[in-house]
Amino acid sequence: MLPPLPPPLPAACARPHRLFRRCRGRGCRGDGGGIMSAVVAQPVAVFGCRPRVAGGVCFLEDQVVLHAAGTGCLQLHLEQKWHKFVPGTEKSGGVQALAVSPNRRYLAVSETVAEQPVLTVYELSEVPARRRRRLAAAELPAREAVSLAFSPDCRYLAAATAPPEGHLTYWLWEKQRLMAVVRLRAPGSGICQVSFSPEDNAQVCVTGNGFFKLFKYSEGTLKQTNLQKGEPQNYLCHAWLSKEEVICGTDTGKLILFETGELHWETTVEYKKSPRELEEDAISKVYESFSDISCGLACEDNASQQDPLPQISAVAAYSKGFACSSSPGVVLLFEKTKEKEVYKESQEIWLPQDLFSSEPKKSSRQDIICICFSPSEERMVINTNKNQLYMFTMLSSDLMKEKTTYFAYLNFPLHSASITGLDICIWKPILATCSLDRSVRIWNYKTNTLELYKEYREEAYTVSLHPTGLFCLVGFSDKLRFISLLYEDMHVFKEFPVRKCRECSFSNRGHLFAAVNGNVIQIYSSITFENINNLRGHSGKIHAVKWSTDDAEFFSCDTHGAVYEWNLLTGKRKSECVLKSCMYSSIALSSDAKIIFAVGSDQTIKEISESSIQHEVSAFGVVYTAIAVSHSGHMVFVGTSLGTIRAMKYPLPLTKDFNEYQAHAGAVTKMSITNDDLFLLTASEDGSVFIWKVYDKGGGILKWEKEVEYAEEVLIMRSDIEEKSQAMLDLQIRVKELQTEKDYQLCLKDIYCNEKIKELEENFTQEIGSLKTKHQILQAEKEKQELQHQLQLSELMNKQAREMQQLESDNNQKLLMENEKYQELEVKSQRMQEEYEKQLHNLEESKSRAVKELTEYYEEKLNEKSVQLEEAKEDMKQQLQVHEEIKKQIEEDEDQEILEIKIKYERRLLEEKESNLQLKGEIGVMNKRLNSLQKELKERNRDTEEMRLEQQKLQGVIKSLEKDILALKTEIQERADTIQDKEKHIYDLKKKTQELEKFKFVLDYRIEEFKKQIESRENDIETTKEQIREMEGELERFRKEGTQLKLNITQLQQKLKATDREMHRERQKKQNMEALIKRFKADLHNCVGFIQDSKKMKDGIRELYSKYVQQSDMVETDAVDIDLQQEYMRQREYLERNLAALKKKVVKDQEIHQAAYMRIMQENVSLIKEINELRQELKVAHTQVNDLRSTLRLTKKKQAIQDTAPSSELLSSPAVLRLNAEKENETIIEMQQLEIQYLRDQIQEKGQVLAVQPLLDGSLPQLNLERSHKTQQQ
Repeated sequence: MLPPLPPPLPAACARPHRLFRRCRGRGCRGDGGGIMSAVVAQPVAVFGCRPRVAGGVCFLEDQVVLHAAGTGCLQLHLEQKWHKFVPGTEKSGGVQALAVSPNRRYLAVSETVAEQPVLTVYELSEVPARRRRRLAAAELPAREAVSLAFSPDCRYLAAATAPPEGHLTYWLWEKQRLMAVVRLRAPGSGICQVSFSPEDNAQVCVTGNGFFKLFKYSEGTLKQTNLQKGEPQNYLCHAWLSKEEVICGTDTGKLILFETGELHWETTVEYKKSPRELEEDAISKVYESFSDISCGLACEDNASQQDPLPQISAVAAYSKGFACSSSPGVVLLFEKTKEKEVYKESQEIWLPQDLFSSEPKKSSRQDIICICFSPSEERMVINTNKNQLYMFTMLSSDLMKEKTTYFAYLNFPLHSASITGLDICIWKPILATCSLDRSVRIWNYKTNTLELYKEYREEAYTVSLHPTGLFCLVGFSDKLRFISLLYEDMHVFKEFPVRKCRECSFSNRGHLFAAVNGNVIQIYSSITFENINNLRGHSGKIHAVKWSTDDAEFFSCDTHGAVYEWNLLTGKRKSECVLKSCMYSSIALSSDAKIIFAVGSDQTIKEISESSIQHEVSAFGVVYTAIAVSHSGHMVFVGTSLGTIRAMKYPLPLTKDFNEYQAHAGAVTKMSITNDDLFLLTASEDGSVFIWKVYDKGGGILKWEKEVEYAEEVLIMRSDIEEKSQAMLDLQIRVKELQTEKDYQLCLKDIYCNEKIKELEENFTQEIGSLKTKHQILQAEKEKQELQHQLQLSELMNKQAREMQQLESDNNQKLLMENEKYQELEVKSQRMQEEYEKQLHNLEESKSRAVKELTEYYEEKLNEKSVQLEEAKEDMKQQLQVHEEIKKQIEEDEDQEILEIKIKYERRLLEEKESNLQLKGEIGVMNKRLNSLQKELKERNRDTEEMRLEQQKLQGVIKSLEKDILALKTEIQERADTIQDKEKHIYDLKKKTQELEKFKFVLDYRIEEFKKQIESRENDIETTKEQIREMEGELERFRKEGTQLKLNITQLQQKLKATDREMHRERQKKQNMEALIKRFKADLHNCVGFIQDSKKMKDGIRELYSKYVQQSDMVETDAVDIDLQQEYMRQREYLERNLAALKKKVVKDQEIHQAAYMRIMQENVSLIKEINELRQELKVAHTQVNDLRSTLRLTKKKQAIQDTAPSSELLSSPAVLRLNAEKENETIIEMQQLEIQYLRDQIQEKGQVLAVQPLLDGSLPQLNLERSHKTQQQ
């Protein structure tokens, strides 16, 4: 029997029930619609974050953050706390990658729609965000993009698909045009990231497992601009620091900086431990120092093995440098320096330990997958692998300058696993959720905040809130717990032995609660906590339970298709409806509890009443997983397995007359409507909670006749109040102390500031006086300088006027002179032009004849070739006709033979086989014929192609000839010019010949003198040759001696090395013996310990003997070793003496050899100088001889001409020559002296160069004296 009902709830709790009764039968009154108006739901808050999204978090403004949530993206204002949801496309599986344009106006999203990848661009400036473009390319393989990036001008979009069969696509997204595609070849799969250069639209960077590539877009293609050097790295992330610098992070903890594609800087980041972990390690080391040493070593080994390798999982750039995550739970800030290390670590920022978590250490060791900075760089936001968002204020770090600081939650901690339970209460605007992440959370859907949160050690499967909002029931994997919701904590008040409770629910009045224990529903009193009743009868797992409004009836459904109505007074089933083909997942009740709405695996909504299904509505190809009905009874909301929400009016429509909203990325697990029907609350497997505001179709909010007042009461523990009051007293005392200290400090500062102000006033008054005097002095100087400048200006103006007059007169005279010259030149040019026109006319006539002859010749050839081509074409046509006739005949013959074969097959099988063999032979012959004919055809085709090629060649020859004609014309013009130049040159040469005839007589005399000098010089050259040969012989002797000494040195060095090896062996033997003696002493010491026990002593001595005494002749070997050592020492001393003597000898020989070598070098240099001087003089003499010979020839010719002339002229010419002979000789001598001086200077310079450069081979250069003899003889 049920206990009597408790007294009615307070007014705040009872008021909604009165409202429900008043609205029953009338419905809700909207702002602009009737009872049957369609329902619209709008998301007003989203609590959740989608994991593993590339670029999953970014700033739109300094206060607005955008991140992936559900199937779309969420805009969140940090101060005003408003949420704006950008839904994904229809049938979307969730966002895989996103990117925001540099101007924060556009959002690009990569998602999978109906198993097809889609790229979508949204315009965020419009409210709500409008879908601008969908990008798709039919020629590309269907693979979703894992990374997106906008160009700096926001016109282009780059998308990368995951390797090993990845692609990089370059889109002009506004026109939906694919500009370029490049395949990304990588050795394995992994993370892939793409980004644009911050200043260049055409430069794209892509990194991944085993590749770092820079691409440049030009002329419709993406061309790689860098060459990868060294071992390939697994690049997990990268960021652009400037137009040319890219920082990359690897899975081995390396930060690599590339500048224009080349490696510029590299560093390895160590695995970081948080300050708390370091403190714990220090404490453990102190503890270990007191314990056993061996245990301590083992612990240290274990600790060193536990530290994993660091990996750079995320990196982001900002103005001072960049931030990266090298270890779980930490972000390192690197700033630019002017030292060799380009970037230096400046700060560590750690995730805080969650005090409400069951494992605080793990909560601070989450992998950071995304980092972003606000536009003003005042804030940094990160995203972790557990769907959490953290924020760090950069200004505080600059002011505090602490090495280690901590993040704070962006808003509050979010669910990181599937949400399994959701419930609301009547007194307060709160909802409770529980999840497989072992946490229970209390949210406020009015203020969009998290009020309470606690994590437990077991997974939570279900939650139910008491109508007062002060208590909740949570079903864990081990027990069912009744929890008090305190002001800042959750306190477990009572535990019930119900394992894996999947469903629990408080009654509407709160005096009872139901809990599912296996297939049994247990009813408990929430006042006495007694088990009042057990409802048995379900054969499957119970998925949902509901209370009627008066708590007299109870409803449940299970996986075996059963929906039961229970009477709580009797504890028996009142009605039932079983459909075994359907697995029910959720049920909802009408306000009067007469109609049950059920959804399950059969893709329908069922209206059940009076133990039967009254109405059934199709879900149109989707499985419904949750359902909720408004308290007015006119609105029905359904959640699907795809995560969408459908809003429809009641009665349920048979067609698709409903509104569907893209929300969650997983199946909807729970749904609930608030008691005032204004908010719809949904939870999903993706760990997100959506709060929807319900509107009518016209946009008006559904309102009740009276607004609901919510309670403000909270629970708090007595111990907490006492602690807080004590803390307040302590803080008050501390405040008073600080106030007195600050007052005293302020007084001191006031005194100091007043003194400082007085000093500054005195200094400023003195400076003002000095500045005034300076100003007066400068003003007087300024006035003087102005007067001087005016005088100078007047003088300059007068000078300029005079100069201008003179220039004008000079220019006029020059112009007259130039005009006269121009007229003379014009007359000359007219004459020249007439002459050249005559010449050109003659040349053109000759050329036109030649061109006509050539064209006639080549036209004849072309006609011949065209005739040959026509003949070849006719032959080819005839052969084709013959080939076609042969083909027809062959086909007819084959048809006849096939008919005969068919007849033969019907008669006998053996005959068929023989006929088959014969036919195969005949077919082979025919095939050969066909092949031969085809070959002939191909040959004919080749001939025709060759003829065409010849024709093309001939046309090319004609063109080349035409070009040659043009070239010849230009040559004629050039030759005419050269003829004129040559005529001028001949005239000049004639003048020179006359002068050379004058020099002839003088040069004959000089030639005889030079011949005498050459004979004496040849004798000197022969003597120097003999000296050089002797010196070369001496050099060879010195070389041989040097090589012999080198051999001796190498032999001695080898002997020294051998002795060193022997010394090393002896030292090793000595060390081994010392170690053996130590061991023997230790064993002997242990053996002496058994001196009391004779047996043990005896055994110990035996062991020592067996261990250390191995051979009987040990003493003999020792003696032999001593003799060997002595002999070794004697030989070593002898070799050392020999080596020292040889070293001295080598040093002496080297000194002698060097002195001799230097002497020989000096002699060689002096000889070379003399030889070079002689060579130069010989060359001069030869040139003079040649000049004289040429003058002689000219004079002979002139004499022959003059012989024909009259005798008077013959008599006058030699007289003229005799008069000018002396002057000509003097000029010739002066010129030769100058040439000799110039040649001597050059010889000195070359001699200095030869003295600086030592001869490499040690031999002198051979003199080419034979050539000088030959030239002299000539």
